[in-house]
Amino acid sequence: MIIAVDGPTASGKGTIASAIAAHFGLPHLDTGLLYRAVGRQVQLAGADPDDAGDALAAADFPDTLLTDPELRSEAIGGFASRISIHPGVRAALLDRQRAFAQADGGAVLDGRDIGTVICPAADVKLFVTASLDARTDRRFAEMQSQGREVTREEVHAQIGRRDARDMGRKDAPLKPAPDAYVLDTTALDKDASIAAAIEIVASAVRETR
Repeated sequence: MIIAVDGPTASGKGTIASAIAAHFGLPHLDTGLLYRAVGRQVQLAGADPDDAGDALAAADFPDTLLTDPELRSEAIGGFASRISIHPGVRAALLDRQRAFAQADGGAVLDGRDIGTVICPAADVKLFVTASLDARTDRRFAEMQSQGREVTREEVHAQIGRRDARDMGRKDAPLKPAPDAYVLDTTALDKDASIAAAIEIVASAVRETR
């Protein structure tokens, strides 16, 4: 069973995907971390994330970089969004994502193009979304808890810019797959969002049996 979970920044898709994986006993891959690692590698090299050659060179990052706590910063999220528009980078990371999905027993993958590009034949596709204000509040609270110096206005602007890049890129834009279940978490807390997502998956599985 392959479960694809897509959605914009701070929609809750990562938390939901992790909970789904734990509930159904499946491995989980946060594909956004791969792009963040490329972005971090670009930053460490002092390279240009908007240059296709620099971004592609950074796609050959060491696996140890995936544990770098800086990957979760909003700055690296911005880098990830900028390098993700390059088709060469997306192609370089494609095989790694598909290999994970095709492991025996299935998997849960979350990202921005799992249901549309990486695993278009996934058994269940979820598109998790929320309003820009709700996502701003969540990310701002998260960054405050980490002691990061940032204002809510800055977070709002950063997420808005990232949405525009992710949805507007020519290659694999962020959008729900035609057969995806759309889950709006704007008015839901963490537990309610997880419960709703698990019920969607469980219901979809029951329908296929």
